[in-house]
Amino acid sequence: MKLAVAGKGGSGKTTISGTLARFLGRAGHDVIALDCDTNPMLGVSLGVGPEETDRLVTVRQALAEGEVEHQPTIDGIISTFGTDAADGVRLVVVSRIDLANPG
Repeated sequence: MKLAVAGKGGSGKTTISGTLARFLGRAGHDVIALDCDTNPMLGVSLGVGPEETDRLVTVRQALAEGEVEHQPTIDGIISTFGTDAADGVRLVVVSRIDLANPG
């Protein structure tokens, strides 16, 4: 199953996404939560905390700057840009590239 939560800014997308991910994780489902927001805060909603969320953003920025290699597989993306969250959820930050055209 794949779910996407989209909507207007401030409408509660992050809160709904975090709650739904944790609910499904507690129910025994394998959950990979992708934070695709330009201001990634899903980690905070999932209980990862701001420091770990910022670390993931920094790793993502290193990709844009050529300091981290692109990952050609899903497992590589998850292990490089992801972290474990509460209730069996795996969080992956896949946004906030400040350098739009790294080549």
